[in-house]
Amino acid sequence: MQKEMIVSSNGHETMVAILEDDLVAEIFVERERHRGVVGNVYKGRVSKILPGMQSSFIDLGLERDGFLYVADVIDTLDEFDKLSSDEDDEGGGSRGGRPDRDRPQPKIEDLLKEGQEIIVQVVKEPLGTKGARLTSHVTMPGRFLVFMPTVDHIGVSRKNESRDERARLR
Repeated sequence: MQKEMIVSSNGHETMVAILEDDLVAEIFVERERHRGVVGNVYKGRVSKILPGMQSSFIDLGLERDGFLYVADVIDTLDEFDKLSSDEDDEGGGSRGGRPDRDRPQPKIEDLLKEGQEIIVQVVKEPLGTKGARLTSHVTMPGRFLVFMPTVDHIGVSRKNESRDERARLR
């Protein structure tokens, strides 16, 4: 399969086309005025904790602080907790691979403190007076793989039709 990338850029926009055997497979357009932040990963700082809403504001260096719900922090902390428990138990795991549904949910004020630095990813663009919606469950997609540093799982895209290549990537 022959692959080719064509880039066209001017002062206002950049367009990229990916061709596979002279057929357009993917196309990307980014306009200077409407640069999106969805998918961007930031090292932010907790600027405010809202215990009543079980959420926090994270300063990313953008116009407005981003918004992080407790559930988006818990997912990541649970995964790290599970991974460290698995290592301590020599692969057995304290939860047997299942989340503990009887355990009470931690509170946002127990997970984050004002001034704390945290790695987050934007999942929803800022809109109007609201800041971006964030998660600390970072994912970085590639052509055939998605890197998820907080998850103990390896997945390979089914877009790759070759079973041998999927096995090699795995």
